[in-house]
Amino acid sequence: MAIIEPVKQDLQHPDQIKKYSFPLRLWHWLNAIVITGSLLTVLLNSTLLDRKNNAPFIKETLQKSGAAISDDQANSVAHDLSDKVWEIHTYFGYTLVALLVFRLILEFFQLSDQKLIRGIKNAYQQYFITKKQRELARHELVVKTIYAIFYLLLMIMAVTGLFLAFEDFFEPYKSIRHSVKEVHGFTMYLILGFITIHIVGVLLAERKDSKGIISDMINGG
Repeated sequence: MAIIEPVKQDLQHPDQIKKYSFPLRLWHWLNAIVITGSLLTVLLNSTLLDRKNNAPFIKETLQKSGAAISDDQANSVAHDLSDKVWEIHTYFGYTLVALLVFRLILEFFQLSDQKLIRGIKNAYQQYFITKKQRELARHELVVKTIYAIFYLLLMIMAVTGLFLAFEDFFEPYKSIRHSVKEVHGFTMYLILGFITIHIVGVLLAERKDSKGIISDMINGG
C-alpha cells in the first residue's frame, strides 16, 4: 500500500466503504475546476501572453499590416492583454476563497465520521494509543495530514491573493507587496505538488486495493 494512496475502507469500520456527503463531493469537484482554471491563467500569461515576448510579436504583426506602432505602444497592448487574463485569474481567486470558506463551514456540519479533524484524531488514536488496525491507521493518518496541509496552503493562497487584489486598501503595507507576491507564487508550486501526488495516489489506488475510489467521490460511496 503506497503511502500516498487514498483508501476506500472506513477506519472505524474496516469492512465498510467510506461515505462522502454531497456538499463535500460538490466542493471537491468545484475546487478542482477553479484551481485548474486559475493555474491555466498563470500558464497562459507566462507563455503565450508573456509581455516581454508578446510585445515584439504585436509590433511586427501590426507593421506587416501597414500600421505604425512604437515599442511603447506595443508594450502597452501586450500589457493590456496580460491584464485581461489576470482579471480572470482574480475572479478564479475570489471563487476559490468562497469555496474555502464553504469548506471550513462544512467541517462543522459534516457527519462526525466525515470530518477531517475527527479523521486525523481517530487515526492518531488508533495508531499510537489503541494500536488497532495499525497499518490502515498509519496510512489514514498520513493521507489526512497531507490533506490538512493542502487546506493550509489554500488558506495562504487565499490570504496572499486577497492582499494582492486589494493592495490599494493596504497602503501602509505596500513595502511587503513583493514578498507577499513571492509567497503567493511559491504556494502555487506547493499546491501543484499536492495535486500531482493526489492524482498519482488515486490512480495507484484505482489499480490496486481501492478500485472505484473516483466513482465514490462522484456517487458518494
